[in-house]
Amino acid sequence: MPIQTEIGLLIALVLTVQIELGVLVLMREHRANVLGLSVVVNVLTNLSLNLWLNAYYYDVSVVELLMAEAGIVVIEALAYRCVVSSWRQAFIYSVLCNAISFLTGVLLELLGPILFEEVI
Repeated sequence: MPIQTEIGLLIALVLTVQIELGVLVLMREHRANVLGLSVVVNVLTNLSLNLWLNAYYYDVSVVELLMAEAGIVVIEALAYRCVVSSWRQAFIYSVLCNAISFLTGVLLELLGPILFEEVI
């Protein structure tokens, strides 16, 4: 039995895409090819990660989760490098976007039951 339902996967994906697009815009990135790539790469990496977590019923260690996130940072940095002028910029985009979306997810996981008590 999966932990996340299809709607849960969709919510996680939409939040991730919105957060990471917001981070890019806050970093003054407005090029359509960069923002579009962010959406595409996040669909692939977010769904892959969450399906992997579901397959193991979220029974993964913190180290395994952080290693998976590090792999995603590398994958996304490689993708960003295709549309930005330097490895430094690609890496900064990937690290900041993923760190902020990951930490937001952790906060929602911890505070969600308190903030959304009536919904849950």
